[in-house]
Amino acid sequence: MFWRKDKKQDSQAAPVGVIEPVAEKHPEPSLPPREGDRPGETWLSRLGMGLSKSSTKLGQGIADLLTKRKLDQETLDGLEELLITADLGPQTAARVIADFSQDRFGKDLDDNEIKAALSESIARILEPVAVPLAFDRRDEGPFVVLVCGVNGAGKTTTIGKIAHNLQCEGKRVAIAAGDTFRAAAVEQLKVWAERTGSVFLAKDAGSDAAAVAFEAYEAAKRQGVDVLLVDTAGRLHNKSNLMAELQKVIRVLKKHNDNLPHATLLVLDSTTGQNAHAQVETFRDMVNVTGLVVTKLDGSAKGGVVIGLADRFALPIHLIGVGEGIEDLQPFKARDFSDSLVGLQR
Repeated sequence: MFWRKDKKQDSQAAPVGVIEPVAEKHPEPSLPPREGDRPGETWLSRLGMGLSKSSTKLGQGIADLLTKRKLDQETLDGLEELLITADLGPQTAARVIADFSQDRFGKDLDDNEIKAALSESIARILEPVAVPLAFDRRDEGPFVVLVCGVNGAGKTTTIGKIAHNLQCEGKRVAIAAGDTFRAAAVEQLKVWAERTGSVFLAKDAGSDAAAVAFEAYEAAKRQGVDVLLVDTAGRLHNKSNLMAELQKVIRVLKKHNDNLPHATLLVLDSTTGQNAHAQVETFRDMVNVTGLVVTKLDGSAKGGVVIGLADRFALPIHLIGVGEGIEDLQPFKARDFSDSLVGLQR
């Protein structure tokens, strides 16, 4: 059964129970102050710092290439190679350079002009996929978000941060611990639920994940929850049996309502680079991924993978993460990202 707040309720063996929001008890994960409590530090400044490994590499590369004042073919080839090393991928890098070089070939350009032009070309690829996720209730029950991805991508933290953002918007949130394979995952989500004031829904470790999702929806609907965030077990994208279990969760949710889940988010660790493409391809085909969350952009110089994903798959990129702080997961904005990636300060 679902865990309840006290043992007395458990002994009564009620069909479904919930853990209501409770006071903070655990030291982890740490939630830093809200943005307004950190004077001078905005999301844009954190984005710039988070992408500093990528922007420093690109900026230095651009400076090294500008031994000549005119933009010739040799410089263009060097810029294309530089973009490939930033993990845009060969096809996307070629597309960016083709767009960038229009009306600029043979002209005198300084490094800031090159950065501005590159940012424009990159933003044109990103703008169609920079789509906010609207957590609006469409049926009688809550808006249901299924969160999936491979182990280590940051699903648990992403769920916690989304819950925090939704609570700040005045929404009532429930978190369902669908990763029943790891007891630690359940406990981590419980901590996040307590910290964010969310309703927590879980069963014992080893329980059927589909049953957790099914009963969580019933409980969330009964509790008047606005958004239900459903965690899933981390699974390798090349393991068909594990992917089949994820498909089962979706089938069972649809027994409540054929529109469920309303959103299926794939969380991607940007430090995996081009391997993220294989993950998107498999998850998209198996479970109809509706949007992406890209995490750990502060962890490597591979920030360009976001551009390659946008160019190849055209899936909405709803959120990006550039740090461990509670405010470091924010809606994806194409122009802010492209400027920060090339180190351009407007």
